[in-house]
Amino acid sequence: MNIEYKQHKNLPCDELYQLFLAVGWAKEEETTQEMIDNFNIGFLHSAFVFSAWADGKLIGCVRVLSDLHFRSVIYDLAVLPAFQHKGIGSELVRRCRQACEGSEWLVQTDMARGFYEKLGFRQKNDYFLTIPSKWF
Repeated sequence: MNIEYKQHKNLPCDELYQLFLAVGWAKEEETTQEMIDNFNIGFLHSAFVFSAWADGKLIGCVRVLSDLHFRSVIYDLAVLPAFQHKGIGSELVRRCRQACEGSEWLVQTDMARGFYEKLGFRQKNDYFLTIPSKWF
């Protein structure tokens, strides 16, 4: 399997939406065409975006919000189910950390906690308060 990794923010909205559907983060019945047409806005406004491609198809992505020095936050690490457990997610995170090596790295997760712990992340006793997104 030949995986190509890219660093660019302008991911195709339709492929990004399909990826989010495949990993269970988007709900078809709640999605409008306007939402699909603008699905990459969060990626366009991120500090870094890395993606994985197979045969010209988007199979994985991650984005980072960062001040480029002190703190960086990983968001939306997603890999198509058929390509999971092949090191793609780990490689995407590695590329994030390499892009801003001296930064403190944060990620908010529950289901993928073990994955991130294997990559060196540790629990910190911070509290995050949230207002849910209408997108997913």
